[in-house]
Amino acid sequence: MENTTVNNNAPNWKRGSACSGANCVEVAEVANHVLIRDSKNPDVAPLSFTQQEWVAFVKGVENGEFRF
Repeated sequence: MENTTVNNNAPNWKRGSACSGANCVEVAEVANHVLIRDSKNPDVAPLSFTQQEWVAFVKGVENGEFRF
């Protein structure tokens, strides 16, 4: 993931290296929470998850639980 923020007062937003253009999901870790936002709407409040929620989500993705 590459860093997309240089402001030290803002969350350190990251996006996947395969992301191109402005249609990306960005992730940041702040005070034991994981924040997620849409790169094309950075002014909309991000979703916030606890570390435990984030770990459960990542495991679900890795296990293929979110396939349609």
